[in-house]
Amino acid sequence: MAAFLTLDRACAEAVDLARTAAVNRAGAMGVGAHCGMFVEDTRVVTHLFECPHPGYPGWNWQVTVARASRARAVTVNEVTLMPATDALLAPAWVPWSERVGAGDLSPGVIMPTPDNDPRVEPGFTSADMPPDMEPADWAATRAVVAERGLGRERVLSPFGRDEAAERWLAGDGGPDNPMTAQASGVCETCAYFISLSGSLGRVFGVCANEYTPSDGHVVSRDHGCGAHSDIAEPGRSEQPPPPAWDTMSIDTSIF
Repeated sequence: MAAFLTLDRACAEAVDLARTAAVNRAGAMGVGAHCGMFVEDTRVVTHLFECPHPGYPGWNWQVTVARASRARAVTVNEVTLMPATDALLAPAWVPWSERVGAGDLSPGVIMPTPDNDPRVEPGFTSADMPPDMEPADWAATRAVVAERGLGRERVLSPFGRDEAAERWLAGDGGPDNPMTAQASGVCETCAYFISLSGSLGRVFGVCANEYTPSDGHVVSRDHGCGAHSDIAEPGRSEQPPPPAWDTMSIDTSIF
């Protein structure tokens, strides 16, 4: 719509007025050269001035001036600091729930699990007890549930298990890395491999070898390293070579 408006001559010539207003607003940030103007409305023009502050490259001071109908005087309406096309801008704001990434949690940080988190689903708790069930039978059922790790308010959903499996397989504990490519054996046949329980145990376990980078970490069964338990220590020679100086025998000829 601004393209069909006529540039008001008095507003267009009010560069000094606009600069004075920008200087008063900018303070120590300073005001640079006049770099253009555009029509906002009838008898309303915005003047652009460069911002020389090093923290705002590409930003402009925008001073909007106007002239009332049949009036000669031009007045200042607004002074703002606005980014141009190639201005340095702060990253887009991201909500806290989306900003926290893998490994970002530190001591004291609380990250609630949302109700709609697809990684978890309701567990088997005391609230699930049928009204007509005998207490003894219910106690036995609860014991089995607890043994299987299901006696919690929430348990890992199939989606959560699949997501974790894909992440672990693609990580350092998976099969596709230089460590496994140069290994003499896989974790599944290693004495230091402790299998996980449940369905994830068919693919993953935990390394218990303190000399490997995977110690205490989840590894896949087809992962491997150079510290496999079946690697035998090189054997020593049966008979050591004779010493350069005989320090073992006793010369009895002197007695």
